[in-house]
Amino acid sequence: MSEGDKDAVWLMQGWLFYSDSAFWKPPQMKALLHSVPLGKMIVLDLFADVKPIWRTSSQFYGAPYVWCMLHNFGGNIEMYGILDSIASGPVDARVSENSTMVGVGMCMEGIEQNPVVYELMSEMAFRNEKVQVLEWLKTYAHRRYGKAVPEVEATWEILYHTVYNCTDGIADHNTDFIVKFPDWDPSLLSGSAISKRDQMHALHALPGPRRFLSEENSDMPQAHLWYSNQELIKGLKLFLNAGNALAGCATYRYDLVDITRQALSKLANQVYMDAVIAFQHKDASAFNIHSQKFLQLIKDIDELLASNDNFLLGTWLESAKKLATNPSEMIQYEFNARTQVTMWYDTNITTQSKLHDYANKFWSGLLVDYYLPRASTYFDYMSKSLREKSEFQVDRWRQQWVFISISWQSNWKTGTKNYPIRAKGDSIAIAKALYDKYFGQQLIK
Repeated sequence: MSEGDKDAVWLMQGWLFYSDSAFWKPPQMKALLHSVPLGKMIVLDLFADVKPIWRTSSQFYGAPYVWCMLHNFGGNIEMYGILDSIASGPVDARVSENSTMVGVGMCMEGIEQNPVVYELMSEMAFRNEKVQVLEWLKTYAHRRYGKAVPEVEATWEILYHTVYNCTDGIADHNTDFIVKFPDWDPSLLSGSAISKRDQMHALHALPGPRRFLSEENSDMPQAHLWYSNQELIKGLKLFLNAGNALAGCATYRYDLVDITRQALSKLANQVYMDAVIAFQHKDASAFNIHSQKFLQLIKDIDELLASNDNFLLGTWLESAKKLATNPSEMIQYEFNARTQVTMWYDTNITTQSKLHDYANKFWSGLLVDYYLPRASTYFDYMSKSLREKSEFQVDRWRQQWVFISISWQSNWKTGTKNYPIRAKGDSIAIAKALYDKYFGQQLIK
């Protein structure tokens, strides 16, 4: 590098110090960081919003570094963040003893989600004192919606204490079962494991702090949940009640769709586990009720997402095709775009990619045409197992999943479906209807 440019500076991601921490102990870190002349390497403390390496490495042993917020993986759509960490972390690093911090940065894998997180992080480049988050959120809401509305301020206080207060240290890939459907054989659990699962399910129906839906039984699928969904539902009701005052506000409608989607997707995780429990107990009637409810939730969330331009699969596919300079490229680019948000790539006829659903998305079109048939097929195999008193055919299910994926990725071969790039439907009316349908309370009119 120096031969090419005598003033070159090596900018290095510090992710390895987190992801392979078993190897990168102080001697190894020092050996690497001190092998480059001081000032000729700047380290990106890539995951400082969750796991700040500067604290445990004596300021990277003297090497300059940038405090970075990673926040998002795969462009997943989920309300998530740690506002307190963002509001204080860069300042703590800058004023700490012997600090070698030289800047702040953002290195998310996708940015079109959680606007509040990126707005606060952007401000931290210009602040030399910590932010009082609750006060900041009041001014943020006023700016975002154009006026101060008490119900909105109350909602943001709830959001601050729930979805934006993830302090469990877990890197948040969206693992909601709709978009990252569990790939497992539900018939493998023992009787004691089923009983334990029932007990845990009852506990998770109660309000209070959460972690994984099934953290005490590693045999079960796990969906990340770090807050009480009941509290979020309270916030949703408050936010809906502000609809008359903010009906014409585009940012209000976006946030309403997002909060409703968040509450419903967490409900769907619970419903999926209800279906699994019914299957374990060989209760075909209960299984049918819960599995059908899960599928209906996918359809209803898709309708909700279709009502806002920011949650449309069509926008993604059309943007990819517009990059093409000839018909062949258009076919390839659409295939790439479809593949990235589903199977990624390395799939064969019997085995799905290890990176499947890494870039999962809550987008209208993707839910009804990909996630819905996938879940429906899985439940069909479960139903067949109950009906015929036979083993769950997990290998056949996996092959069918691959077939669904390949067919959807290569839809252009049989005549590509053009997905909408403009929203349809009234977000407020749809959100109110879904609230009443699934959460069973009448709103203040």
